[in-house]
Amino acid sequence: MSVRPWRDIERRKCRQIMVGNVPVGGDAPIAVQSMTNTLTSDAQATIRQVNEIAEAGADIVRVSCPDVESTKALKEICANVPVPIVADIHFHYKRGIEAAEAGAACLRINPGNIGSEERVREVIKAAKDHGCSMRIGVNGGSLEKDLLEKYGEPCPEAMVESALDHAKILQDNDFHEFKISVKASDVFLTVAAYHALAEAIDCPLHLGVTEAGGLRIGSVKSAIGMGNLLWAGIGDTIRVSLSADPVEEIKAGYDILKSLNLRHRGVNVISCPSCARQGFNVIETVETLEQRLAHITTPMTLSVIGCVVNGPGEARETDIGFTGGGAGKEHGMIYLGGEVDHRIDNSELVDHLVELVEKRAAEIKAEEEAQSVAAE
Repeated sequence: MSVRPWRDIERRKCRQIMVGNVPVGGDAPIAVQSMTNTLTSDAQATIRQVNEIAEAGADIVRVSCPDVESTKALKEICANVPVPIVADIHFHYKRGIEAAEAGAACLRINPGNIGSEERVREVIKAAKDHGCSMRIGVNGGSLEKDLLEKYGEPCPEAMVESALDHAKILQDNDFHEFKISVKASDVFLTVAAYHALAEAIDCPLHLGVTEAGGLRIGSVKSAIGMGNLLWAGIGDTIRVSLSADPVEEIKAGYDILKSLNLRHRGVNVISCPSCARQGFNVIETVETLEQRLAHITTPMTLSVIGCVVNGPGEARETDIGFTGGGAGKEHGMIYLGGEVDHRIDNSELVDHLVELVEKRAAEIKAEEEAQSVAAE
């Protein structure tokens, strides 16, 4: 039993598939995804954006393939990016075949608009021939007409039935390298559909609240919806769908996973909202630190607290901590490894914390490399 059982999350057991070189499901880390918004037919622009998204920490990137010009460009794109590419296919099944031939690691198809079962079979054959996995992407806004007639509106039952019907086509064709998503813009509908689907099938699940909105409200809705599911152990890949720079989707995705202790990347800054007791400008300091520490990918915790009410307690739980001395005080206390270490003037705070974080990150990396060598 864990020392802190209230923090434990037991992930849903499912089979594992591969999206290129990224394992999805089973005991693999939860993968973070995003999607480009460039014209895929502009290979160079799309390559640049995929690389920016990958630099932010994305494991997988999706690109839309609405026309033959896009699938023609896909071969160059796939050959010049460091992450597996998912080809997003709607309406035209031939785009799916072309994308598989061009090197896509995964094909995302929507059962509501891809066409007849025979067309889907052709896409399956192309996926098999070229080592692609697939994602069945069910959306509340594009359910099949017969299901809408049967249920009267998009509902969890309709979304799950759509997903399972399409999964059966893949399974009947001896294709099992697939994951499923059942997204809606309604958080309640999304969560209910995923809970039902998780009980009904053993494939990996890709989570998302689709069309969540802009950066602020979209991040909040996604955190509520996906956070609920991840806390319940459901979810093997995630995408935060924002009307914003795709890099922001990756940041928000990792923030959600960090909050649930499911995956860590970079510095997790724990800071107070500030009040009249603060000994330095907490808000300005944290904003600057987040910018200055964006290049750190090593998982670490840093607490920046304005006064001694909660500062020492938070510092005991973080790798590095700073506690302000209180209003009017021009210095505060640095904690290292949870222990009081030394004082620092507020004017030197940012540069000093950046230096300490960079030093500790290098130490952690060296320790990990030494352990890796010892294990060989």
